[in-house]
Amino acid sequence: MKLDKPVPGGPCWAEVGCPDLEAGRRFYAALFGWRTESDTREEMGGYTIAYLADAPVAALVPLGEESLSHPVVWYVTFAVADLDATVAKVRSAGGSVVYEPGDVPGMGRFASVTDPQGAAFQLWQERGFAGAGVLNAPGALGWVELLTRAPEEAKAFYTTVFGWSVNASERYTQWGLDGADFGGMVTMDDKFPHEVPAHWLPYFAVADVDTMAANATEAGGTVLMEATSVPDGPRIAVLRDPQGAMFGVYDAAYER
Repeated sequence: MKLDKPVPGGPCWAEVGCPDLEAGRRFYAALFGWRTESDTREEMGGYTIAYLADAPVAALVPLGEESLSHPVVWYVTFAVADLDATVAKVRSAGGSVVYEPGDVPGMGRFASVTDPQGAAFQLWQERGFAGAGVLNAPGALGWVELLTRAPEEAKAFYTTVFGWSVNASERYTQWGLDGADFGGMVTMDDKFPHEVPAHWLPYFAVADVDTMAANATEAGGTVLMEATSVPDGPRIAVLRDPQGAMFGVYDAAYER
């Protein structure tokens, strides 16, 4: 079963840092057909929401000069019913709080945290804006994957904080809620450079993975992992946008 809308404990949003916002707009419009609108409120700093038709699906975040020394990444956000209580769980389970809970006027409450291995993610309590208006449809977020060197510690942390189910095989571990698997976990081995930290990677659904990889290259991006069919799983690829942010794509027709 697939999630078709945000639910507490599940992924609800993804946003990418953009040193060059206009370049980011062009790349993702070419790739996914996103239409983008920037929030004109001064306090929002040019925060730009991407849409498929009228459904919000992701955001592009302009990065100021003070942020340019940090890697450009996609951030995954999880919906929660009580932000302050979840932040307390993060702390007690060994995680860290990067940005304390704060209000986004007319939309909700937000915090940025990391797990004990340093993988960053965001928390969102809706107060008017639930997050993605569609999930698991072409051009929309549909899967999130944790890459970590400490899988057992990660299982303990995330099941404590969110109550996720763990569906583990010899090849792969999947996270779930109420019978719907929405993400997975990869153990980082020696093939991963030592300097690559634990992190979350969003995957977007697409109609054709091979075509999408070719289109990403044509639009100035890079294919980091060529399109491949996962045993008992979907066809996937991992890409990098022209400004350095990594993300995955997978076959939207795959039924899990």
